[in-house]
Amino acid sequence: MTLYEDLKWRGLIKDVTSPELEEKLNNEKLTFYIGTDPTADSMHIGHYSSFLIAKRLAKAGHKPILLIGGATGRIGDPRPTTEREMKDIKEIEHNTQNLKKQAEEIFGFEVVDNYDWIKNINVIDFLRDYGKYFNINYMLDKDIIRRRLETGITFTEFSYMLLQSLDFLHLHETRGVSLQVAGSDQWGNITSGVDLIRKKTGDEVYAFTMPLILDQNGKKFGKSEGNALWLDKCKTSSYELYQYLINTDDPMIESYLKVFTFLSKEEIMDIVCKHQKEPHLRLGQKVLAREIITDLHGKDEYEKAVKISENLFNGNIKNISADDLIIGLKDVPHFKLEEKPLLDLLVDHNICTSKREAREFLNNNAISVNGEIVHDENMLIDASQAIDGKIVVIRRGKKKYFVGIVED
Repeated sequence: MTLYEDLKWRGLIKDVTSPELEEKLNNEKLTFYIGTDPTADSMHIGHYSSFLIAKRLAKAGHKPILLIGGATGRIGDPRPTTEREMKDIKEIEHNTQNLKKQAEEIFGFEVVDNYDWIKNINVIDFLRDYGKYFNINYMLDKDIIRRRLETGITFTEFSYMLLQSLDFLHLHETRGVSLQVAGSDQWGNITSGVDLIRKKTGDEVYAFTMPLILDQNGKKFGKSEGNALWLDKCKTSSYELYQYLINTDDPMIESYLKVFTFLSKEEIMDIVCKHQKEPHLRLGQKVLAREIITDLHGKDEYEKAVKISENLFNGNIKNISADDLIIGLKDVPHFKLEEKPLLDLLVDHNICTSKREAREFLNNNAISVNGEIVHDENMLIDASQAIDGKIVVIRRGKKKYFVGIVED
């Protein structure tokens, strides 16, 4: 299977600017770039799905350049329905530095910032050297612009297309870039860059887009109630990422394995076949989690996430450190730990609805403290029992956890 055929099979090519691109990807060594704006201080899993294309092309001998939009981030890419909020300059600079460092660490390729070449262009030169190559009717016909005309679009957002086109031109002239890769929502911007280069230099360059990765409900992959799954493990732990991936909907497994892993076609189809025969074993989800977390954070982080997950499921609290428990139990009910008998604690913090119910749970071996089943309703619970001096974990039944926090 050729590189192009593999990309198509994985569902990673939506639109191409020229049929010649197939031959060039398969038989030439292109320098290409893919970029993102610093809208946050970390990339999320949606960026990861896109930036993985850089690794795939690099494995085939092409040279990647990753671009962080320190300049375009100051403008804001037009949204389909409403104007993007303008971010503070210091926040943009902070985000840019973080993303550059993160991109270098995770992907290991050259990273550039478009603010370095755009900051020195004055408005007259911008209009003379670039603006004259853009026809307003041509710009209005671009999908993202056309969709905003009814509600209105500012000149600032309207100009974004010119800046992204300028990036392609600059990298073509200074780094020999002849290919841009982007998400399908950037089609209008990247084709404008191809046209600008052709008009200014006479050179033919290329671009292709990737479909946006969606979940079963049609939402962008990695989004949950508006919160992204961050690539920074300090913002989204490997355990949290593992929990999200292990709960992936079965119908999405095949497409996600194609997009997010470097497993071969044969390996993926074998996993999918086994998964479909015994979906309750969640083989597909486990492989997906293993491949993504290992690639992002390393084998140790993946094994740690699995260990936390299995121990929490089995109630083996004693095998987990307080810091890992705090991560794993972030979303369960928390309360301030105060010295009191266990029976009172169970009722006062709504672990049980009444003292009668609490006694029933205690008598049925359904209450554990820090992983130990307890029966004594008068057992005094206080900070001396806290794991690593930080938390006391109460478990009711097999799945209900509650965390008592020791405050300084």
